[in-house]
Amino acid sequence: MKLIAALLEAVHPARPARLFEEVPMNTQAPIVDPEVENDPTSVTARIDIAERPAASISSAAAFPAALLLLAGFAYSIYTFIIGAVMSDAEEPGGIARIIAGILLFLLVLILMTSLAVISPGQTSVRQFFGKYIGTVRRTGLVLVPPLTNGKRVSVKVHNFETNELKVNDSDGNPVNIAAIVVWQVADTARAVFAVEEYEEFIKAQAESALRHVATTHPYDEPGPGETSLRGGTDLVSAELAEEVANRVALAGLEIVEVRISSLAYAPEIAQAMLQRQQAGAVIAAREQIVEGAVTMVDQALKRLEDNDIVELDDERKAQMVSNLLVVLCSDTRTQPVVNAGSLY
Repeated sequence: MKLIAALLEAVHPARPARLFEEVPMNTQAPIVDPEVENDPTSVTARIDIAERPAASISSAAAFPAALLLLAGFAYSIYTFIIGAVMSDAEEPGGIARIIAGILLFLLVLILMTSLAVISPGQTSVRQFFGKYIGTVRRTGLVLVPPLTNGKRVSVKVHNFETNELKVNDSDGNPVNIAAIVVWQVADTARAVFAVEEYEEFIKAQAESALRHVATTHPYDEPGPGETSLRGGTDLVSAELAEEVANRVALAGLEIVEVRISSLAYAPEIAQAMLQRQQAGAVIAAREQIVEGAVTMVDQALKRLEDNDIVELDDERKAQMVSNLLVVLCSDTRTQPVVNAGSLY
């Protein structure tokens, strides 16, 4: 150590001869330009990628290429064996045949990576040593660039039902709601590289959108310009589909349809709300009964006056109206009472 310190002092005489020096840490926050910091386009955490077609050849050329590769694989083994036999017999050219067989075998192995089998409804997202080079949408046996690996992504139509969520509607009433989401992958590159797991991503975003939409509408009895969850199911479903589509667009997913599958008041207020609905139904029925009874009484009085059947003063009209309303509006069956004497 003394020797090293002496050499350092000889090379740099102005600096202290210390082998290890403490480097001061910069604890001050870095200075950031406010314009750059506030510019949303300066730094982004999202992956800017879009699907593009990868170079590929259809099955018409892939089958002959596969046969040629199999023939080359067999010929490489044959050449290696012949070279080994010639080398054992000390014949000239044996080592060259062994080397040629090994090289041909390695070449065939490399070219075999260009064969891929893709089923209908599936795609292959190709990468070349971690770099995205495109997506193959051809089906069957396909020739792709060699030394590339592919991840299969289904473009079939998927559907799932969200968990039954307990949320408060716009009036603050707790409701249980669930929805069925029909979706498919539109951009395979974004589905693979923009999000971690696109299937889990869409499930989480669908439940979040469902919770948000449910809180902006009343369950029942909407006000002016409002749409209720129970009465405007189609409008609410369309709004929910649009919101889910906006949330999952960055993952390259397309929403086909969203429908509400379950909708009810939460159990803790279900009985009270049922009584409220029953009371509303009873009131509406009573209003209709009273309106019909009044119409019938008015028609009866007009018929009696128009046909000069009987003349009634105000007191008798009032008594007649009272009796008719009791008969027409009563819940139970009325019993007639015959008055054999005078009304007075």
